[in-house]
Amino acid sequence: MLVITLNFNLMKILSYISAIIAIVLLNSCEDVVNVNLDTAAPRLVINGSIQWQKGTLGNEQKIRLTTTTGFYDTTIPTVSGAVVAVTNSDNTTFTFTEEVPNSGIYLCHNFVPEIDKTYVMTVVLNGETYTATETLKSVSPITTIEQNDEGGFTGTDIEIKTFFNDPGNADNYYLFKYKSSINAVPSYEVSDDEFYQGNEFFGFYSNEDIVSGDTLDITIYGISKRYYEYMNKLILISMGSGGPFSTPPATVRGNIVNQTHPDNYALGYFNLSETDIRNYVIQ
Repeated sequence: MLVITLNFNLMKILSYISAIIAIVLLNSCEDVVNVNLDTAAPRLVINGSIQWQKGTLGNEQKIRLTTTTGFYDTTIPTVSGAVVAVTNSDNTTFTFTEEVPNSGIYLCHNFVPEIDKTYVMTVVLNGETYTATETLKSVSPITTIEQNDEGGFTGTDIEIKTFFNDPGNADNYYLFKYKSSINAVPSYEVSDDEFYQGNEFFGFYSNEDIVSGDTLDITIYGISKRYYEYMNKLILISMGSGGPFSTPPATVRGNIVNQTHPDNYALGYFNLSETDIRNYVIQ
């Protein structure tokens, strides 16, 4: 009889413990926990993406300057007062000017894009000079777009394939940008032609939430090998490829060098790409 009483009491205790745990878990799901994070000193970020859309002059270009900020901050600080220019291999200089004060956006209206020509970006800010060198890469045009309505694990996801013909005379690298009407932030994909050089291939997009009538802006960029490697690292980090218990990734450095104080490096990348764009309506 004593044994029965002890077992009964034990069961009651375990029930109480289970109830307490359930309450704690439920409450924890509702609470917002802000972790105190150390914030490093602001670092310059240069978004120097020169894009020449097929069929246009490519004379209108922009370079954006911002700084890093705290993890919980919702406003990205802009950078004014810089001297920004891009010089090609013929020593022709194109000046970028911040026409709207405090916007951090520096505009050029007379840029001349030329395939396979080398360009050097120079940014002078607070007595320090940042430079980056890159070559403008061509891109193969988009030929067709195919839609599959039976994709994914469930067989109900919509999949989009964007086809192009890779030229066989060189190693080529591509960046795909997908901006759907249902997502505020675009998604990206990179590809190299190691296994399809000189053949037809495609970029791939899938979204379980996209439906008929939604729109998808598809952009394909011709990019350099180094920019391909840079974007590939960023995409892997954004996907959390290291798992929940992995070591935090190191800062991904671009091709921008501080010539005055190398340790005070800037983040971002200077690249030049010919692009092809399609605006697709989901069927």
